[in-house]
Amino acid sequence: MFDKDTLAIIGDGECGYESAVSPPIFQTSTFGGGGEYSYTRLSNPTRSQLERELASLERGSYALAFSSGLAALNTLLSTLSQGDRVLLSDDLYGGTYRMAANIFSRFGISFEFVDPSDPNAVENAIDANTRMLFVESPTNPMMKIAPISELARICREGSVLLAVDNTFLTPYFQNPLLLGADIVLHSATKFLSGHHDTVAGALVTDNEPLYEKLRLATVTLGNALSPFDSWLTLRGIRTLPLRMERHQKNALSVAEYLQSCDWVEKVIYPGLPAHEGHSLCASQASGFGGVVSFTVKDTKTVKKLLAGGKIIKFAESLGGFRSLITYPLTQTHASIPEAMRNRIGITEKLLRLSLGLEDENDIKQDLELMIKS
Repeated sequence: MFDKDTLAIIGDGECGYESAVSPPIFQTSTFGGGGEYSYTRLSNPTRSQLERELASLERGSYALAFSSGLAALNTLLSTLSQGDRVLLSDDLYGGTYRMAANIFSRFGISFEFVDPSDPNAVENAIDANTRMLFVESPTNPMMKIAPISELARICREGSVLLAVDNTFLTPYFQNPLLLGADIVLHSATKFLSGHHDTVAGALVTDNEPLYEKLRLATVTLGNALSPFDSWLTLRGIRTLPLRMERHQKNALSVAEYLQSCDWVEKVIYPGLPAHEGHSLCASQASGFGGVVSFTVKDTKTVKKLLAGGKIIKFAESLGGFRSLITYPLTQTHASIPEAMRNRIGITEKLLRLSLGLEDENDIKQDLELMIKS
């Protein structure tokens, strides 16, 4: 098996089409001739190439690419049945909460929220109807670190599937399947694509029966990724190693800078030794990612930062070449009830910063200018 840097470049070797270095885009809805491919909703050579490469990067056997991260989650949850119960991270993306609470709960599937960093809480929450534990690690936006290997052991003993959202660290820094997870989810819109121009999602697993259920669901739901967006995601993966190293370098530098600012109350980044999950993250991943959350002392500071700078843009999403600042309270986590937001720390003083590929000193200078404005 090649190193992860090489895998991102060469994928699974030759793409098989006239020895093309870059895979072609099969921008067609249907195929004639009765061969392997018949209809793009079912399968497409460009998407198949991406799926093989995603499986390889995550050290898995099977992958499926979707029209968004939420489409991937929709497909995963659609494998459940009425009466099933799912445990979710108590700190999670607002869209995940919305899908669970507003859509699937109407179909007789119940959800309970647990602290993914507390194995005892997870173990105590599992009952006879529990079919899945879905966690983010690091969580969005509070950066909790889940002990994936320990959770995998608990889930195996309870015959529960462990799904891990690996969007923040990507397979470049973390491979949950190697830590015992059953399935990995990605919002490939973020770091995997990396260019702010693609919306995509992915599921990766080693479990063949689960893969077959997921594949049946996606060809039926019709939410597979388009050929062109598959190609864009493949293009992004080619520079994933270089980008993740730069994202992380900038994140650590800016996190340390924020710690020194008198207008900052708390910095939340697993790469900082003071982060309570720092050692755990270091033990199960090779990096800490490119996203920093922090709280400020005064809401007036929030307004200054959200006005944006010359470099940092106020916008949703993360993981692209441009540094973005996000206000979880009104953007990514607006769907979450106020009581739940307050309990996990998503307050009016919390901000999330996705560090791009700019010069780290320019980013820090931009923050200073925004504060002084």
